[in-house]
Amino acid sequence: MQNFPRLLIMFCLLTTIFDREIHAQWVPTEIFPSNGGGVFSLTISGTNVFAGTGSGGVFLTSNNGTNWTEKNSGLTNKEIWSLIVSGSNVFAGTYGGGVFLTTNNGTMWAEKNLGLTGTQVFSFAVSGSNLFAATDEGVFLTIDNGMNWTEKNSDLPNTSARALAVSGSNIFAGVGFSVFLSTDNGTSWDEVNSGLPNNMSIYSLAVSGSNLFAGTNGGGVYLSENNGASWNEVNFGLTNNVVWALAVSGTFVFAGTNDGVFLTTDNGSNWVNTEYNYAAVYALAVSETQLFAGGGFSRVYRRPLSEITDVEFHANKLSSEFSLLQNYPNPFNPTTNLEFRIADLSDGKAGFGLVTLKVYDVLGREVATLVNEEKPAGSYEITFDAGGLSSGIYFYELRAGDFAETKKMILLR
Repeated sequence: MQNFPRLLIMFCLLTTIFDREIHAQWVPTEIFPSNGGGVFSLTISGTNVFAGTGSGGVFLTSNNGTNWTEKNSGLTNKEIWSLIVSGSNVFAGTYGGGVFLTTNNGTMWAEKNLGLTGTQVFSFAVSGSNLFAATDEGVFLTIDNGMNWTEKNSDLPNTSARALAVSGSNIFAGVGFSVFLSTDNGTSWDEVNSGLPNNMSIYSLAVSGSNLFAGTNGGGVYLSENNGASWNEVNFGLTNNVVWALAVSGTFVFAGTNDGVFLTTDNGSNWVNTEYNYAAVYALAVSETQLFAGGGFSRVYRRPLSEITDVEFHANKLSSEFSLLQNYPNPFNPTTNLEFRIADLSDGKAGFGLVTLKVYDVLGREVATLVNEEKPAGSYEITFDAGGLSSGIYFYELRAGDFAETKKMILLR
């Protein structure tokens, strides 16, 4: 414990420097020419990035957000919940006005709702020439660019569909608390839910290779490696379990949450916070070089993929070996959760032998020992109850073999 003051000073200095460096790397794009009321959807077509907003309609940039142009001619509903590109066409799903189509990058929009009884359109998915829409009345399909829509709800419950994803000939739909699979373009559906929570809505779906990810409202992210036959929770490193959006770029999977944007490069075994500190993230889109994020503010933020993948993830590479995560919630009263990971030793032996997790006050005095035992390699979560402590700043330190890491937390009564 005699080295704790020096470790504390080093920790605070490094945290300050690292925070300043990282926070500067998410770039706010130019403010929209009119108030958008939050960004609910994003899509990319070549160099064009479209942003759908909560009350301002659609905005377009062709220079990574240096400036935006309002593109609302023909839109009779400006609450844009979903956007998708299909060839040279861009479709917009509204909340209450159905679907609109533009063939000229938003210069003019046309309503495309024949046969579409669900007017709240939460997401789209493209499979060849087929376009699927997830609505408050279930799933609909058009094969003629929205000229006609056909209901595809056989075997689906009578509830809203929120998310869609395509993997080859498989169509996945997030409906209520469930995921459904269709192999015949929506003619029939099978529920594929083993391992998913039965009380949390499916907000987002994404495909990465043969893997299917599901983002939930409160349960975090789940992974299926067998087309939904079974699911596993993959939340290590996530500090918020409301996952509004998922986006994929090669082997990189991004999650938009109420705590910002997270990245995994190992199919969810570890998530790294990309230090997006601009409220919740409702929409994500990836170009060849940029990651775009939008959320509660009427603004889009971007960050070069090279920074996130080459710099930030490797700077946090220890998280795939051994790590101590930030507690959540933080500040807290009176309980909070502490997560840590112990890796295998290089000689193949499990774990690091003796593992300690202790809590100290600002004077370096030990106030609690949460772990003091040998542990095998794996991920762990400990609940710390500070019921007997006064408000203030505390530090928790993990030690395992030669590894040691300290983090700060705040008890606020």
